[in-house]
Amino acid sequence: MKRIPASAAAALAASLGVLSGCYIVPVGPDGFPRAYIPVESSPLVAQAQARDASAAPRAAGPALPATMQARLYPNNDAATQTGMVSGTVTNMMTGKGRLQLSYKGELLTGEATRVSGDERKGVANAWGQNGTFMSCDYQMSSPYRGAGTCTFSDGANYQVHIGN
Repeated sequence: MKRIPASAAAALAASLGVLSGCYIVPVGPDGFPRAYIPVESSPLVAQAQARDASAAPRAAGPALPATMQARLYPNNDAATQTGMVSGTVTNMMTGKGRLQLSYKGELLTGEATRVSGDERKGVANAWGQNGTFMSCDYQMSSPYRGAGTCTFSDGANYQVHIGN
C-alpha cells in the first residue's frame, strides 16, 4: 500500500475545509441569479429547521436575499390567450427586489419596491427590449410569500402568487 506524504494530506484537508463553506449561485446573462429553491417538504429542509429551532440564539445579522417563484394566472380574456406566466422575484430584504419573467417570448426585467408606511404592500414594474411592460401591486404575507395583480401593456391582467 502506498502512503501519502503528511504534507500532501494536510494540503488536501485544508483545501477541503476552505471549500466546504463555498457555494455557487448560477447567474443568467442579464445578471439576475437563477437560484435553487428547496421544497418545503424536503427532509433536508425539515432537519435544518429542527436544528435551527433547537440551536442557541445567534446574533442578528443582515438577512440574505431570497429568490422565489412568481406565478401569474390569467385574470381576463387578453391574458387567457397567453396562459400562465412564471418568473422569479429576488427579495433583497431591504424593501426592494428584482424580478424577471418571459412574456410572449420577451424577457422582462424590473424591480419591486415596498410602499412607504406599509411594509407588506408594494409595487413592481418590468420592461422588455421590445417595449412590453408590466405593472403590479402586491402584498406580502411574509418575506417569502405574497399575492397581487399585474397588468401588461397589451391589456392582459393576471393574478400573481409569489413564493414556494
